[in-house]
Amino acid sequence: MFRYERPQKGRYRQFHQINCEALGSNAPELDAEVILLLMEILKRVQLGASRLLVNSLGCPDCQQKFKAGLGLFLINKEGLCEDCQRRRTTNPLRVLDCKSAHCKEILKDAPVLRDYLDPDCLAHFNRVLELLSRFGVTYEEAPRLVRGLDYYTRTAFEVVAVGLGAQDAVAGGGRYNGLAKELGGPDLPAIGFAIGEDRLMEVLPENLGQGDGKKVFLAALGANARDKAFSLLQTLRQAGVAGEMDFGDRSLKAQMSLADRLGADYTVIIGDRELETGKAALRRMATGDQQEVALSLLPMVLAGL
Repeated sequence: MFRYERPQKGRYRQFHQINCEALGSNAPELDAEVILLLMEILKRVQLGASRLLVNSLGCPDCQQKFKAGLGLFLINKEGLCEDCQRRRTTNPLRVLDCKSAHCKEILKDAPVLRDYLDPDCLAHFNRVLELLSRFGVTYEEAPRLVRGLDYYTRTAFEVVAVGLGAQDAVAGGGRYNGLAKELGGPDLPAIGFAIGEDRLMEVLPENLGQGDGKKVFLAALGANARDKAFSLLQTLRQAGVAGEMDFGDRSLKAQMSLADRLGADYTVIIGDRELETGKAALRRMATGDQQEVALSLLPMVLAGL
């Protein structure tokens, strides 16, 4: 993607994102699910010290009332930066997005959006927070969080990381219920997030993905064996073991050749006989040595290799 505004540290002209979009539901459960997905992704890539900030921008009616109240607060404020002086009359909501420490100090007594939420928007926000708490997600309510774009409604969130300076958000998103219609599409509610790859790479461990974990290939012979191998593959991945399998109906020789090309350290061979005995053949590719391992113990054995 490309930015129109002036590039700066952490905000490059050309940048890359990992995006998630969920359309068609206004349920707060979907908001929570999207945030849970984001936090799980960041956990798996071993993001270090970070904070999840959450706010609600309310519906357009809530925002209109809040902008009026914020505009009155800002009208006679002195010392705002040049951008904020312009924004307080054109779009006062954008003043809250200013990164200037001086402007933030001036805004410490400004009105907050939560006080302007109607009953439906407030109930929606409280339900999102309740679900995040239920699943053990640590968050901070950020009453001045508005995100950098005007189409956001209701839930808005950011994940900020230590060590990035003023531009510290590595991911962010929220609801944009009116955006599809505004662009000429159907009137669909929607929520999503974007992870900034460039910023994320600055704070991830340098050795991420460079460990000595073993690669495992599952060679399945027959439909029943493929079904079992597919379930085993998901279990292995959840345990942190890198695994692959072939979804075609290839011969064992062809699958072993594929395992070799993929650089597998071990191959698990599962056929009808292995399903009957409950034991799979585990072959070490470098030496050709092979042993039988109980199917129920395979995840534990492979994770310990």
